[in-house]
Amino acid sequence: MSKEFVKKATENSQEETESLETHEYEMDEEETKAVIRANEEDFIQGLIEAAGFTEEETQRIEIIREGRLYFAFRIRPLSSEEYDRCRKKWTKYVRNKQLGMKMPEDTDRVKYQSAIIYQATVEEDRAKLWDNRKVWDALNAKKDRIMNGLDVIECSLKAGEKDKVLAAIDKLSGYEENLEEVAKN
Repeated sequence: MSKEFVKKATENSQEETESLETHEYEMDEEETKAVIRANEEDFIQGLIEAAGFTEEETQRIEIIREGRLYFAFRIRPLSSEEYDRCRKKWTKYVRNKQLGMKMPEDTDRVKYQSAIIYQATVEEDRAKLWDNRKVWDALNAKKDRIMNGLDVIECSLKAGEKDKVLAAIDKLSGYEENLEEVAKN
């Protein structure tokens, strides 16, 4: 990458920068360091802004059946750690005597999916829907055994609806749902 191009790109507005064609250029170590130093503040600011993705990005989910809106809630992207915590919580582990360590035996897929939806639901909506004692009492009156927010999710969402919500969470979290798009990138 020539120094002229780098200077030109940094002086242009964001829209102009995005429309610039990119080309691969070989740079020696000193040129690379110079480019990084020249753009360090931009890189730092970009990292800080990118790190706030779980609080800033949301998507509204509407549960509509036969043309009637039953309820709506907002979801946010999840971090890798949040996905992992949900998986570990709902995976049964057994000790392998030959290896001397715990090994995953089975994951409760229904609880895991509900945990992902619960975790991705914006805190305010989680309190109104999944953790609402009035909802728990009303569902318990129908002889459902509601003990926590995950149980509310399991009672109120159909399997296909859960799959669609999970797909929306994955997409918001940066996972591609279309293999063709992944291949292009």
